[in-house]
Amino acid sequence: MSIDWERKSALVTGGAGFIGSFLTEELVNRGAHVRVADNLSRGDIDKIEPLLDDIDFRSLDLTTHKGCVEATEDIDYVFHLAASVGGIHYIKRENVNGLAPSVLMNQHMLEAADTNDVDRFLFASSACIYRQQHDDLNRFTEDQAIPADPHSTYGWAKVLGEVACDAYQTDTDLDTASARIFNAFGPRESLDPDSSHVIPSLCRKVIEEPNGGSIELFGDGTQERGFIYVTDLVEGLLHAIEKKADGEPINIGNGSEVVSMNELAEMIIAISEKDLTIEHDLSKPTGTDKYAADTAKMKAELDWEPSTPLKEGLETVYKWAAEELESSKQPAFADGDANK
Repeated sequence: MSIDWERKSALVTGGAGFIGSFLTEELVNRGAHVRVADNLSRGDIDKIEPLLDDIDFRSLDLTTHKGCVEATEDIDYVFHLAASVGGIHYIKRENVNGLAPSVLMNQHMLEAADTNDVDRFLFASSACIYRQQHDDLNRFTEDQAIPADPHSTYGWAKVLGEVACDAYQTDTDLDTASARIFNAFGPRESLDPDSSHVIPSLCRKVIEEPNGGSIELFGDGTQERGFIYVTDLVEGLLHAIEKKADGEPINIGNGSEVVSMNELAEMIIAISEKDLTIEHDLSKPTGTDKYAADTAKMKAELDWEPSTPLKEGLETVYKWAAEELESSKQPAFADGDANK
């Protein structure tokens, strides 16, 4: 099925966030009537400021049924990206406070979508649902999520969301898609050291470290990941809602370029053109040792694969992060008038 977006309305929950802002931008470019629902707890209105005249922005509490019903009124397609999420510091299994908001949002959004006769509902799931395995490289296929045993509370929230999507696919007229996202990266991510993901975190460390110094990695640096650039991911999500709204989950990732954290840090250091060494803190959390997406099903059923090389994406993110950090150092009032 190919969607004529110029004739459709789309809701992006979490649309002022990292992935959501890029998805919102692409939907606007395709001519869709776009609504963004975001309470800005992690999102930033600046990410979608250039789009505000072209979208319907609503600050809503999506942990409530009322908020979700309002969000989905007169909507054809839902992209449910809103979640309680952060870096490895945040998503650890003990963080039960991160579970409840996501589970409430997922359930209320599905029920509201059904009530308001939404056509299709895409749930942004995650690679975090996969349990730890021990082979040379964990290339997870979709069937390896069962039996469920994710390593984080965040992963459990995604498991429950997928189960709910499958139930609504079976029991209602709502068509659902569950996209298991593997390690997206790009500009507009959080650079907050307490919650950022690995690539923006490493970029910040390298940018702020003087030449001749060192940066620190969590663990021994042998953990391996496959990363997908954010605009590629957005294309994948659009393909998924068009071609895979059958209740079955599908991986969305880049399995062709898999790197260790040591290799990733070395690539970012090379981009910086600094002389930096790498140190390791073995006491810090590292997440799953190794994982990447098995993309066979994605390529076959979506007839699509990502195209942005890792190095190209890293160069873009590093430049963006350097500009962001530099601008944050500028005085608020360049003319010295603190009353303006």
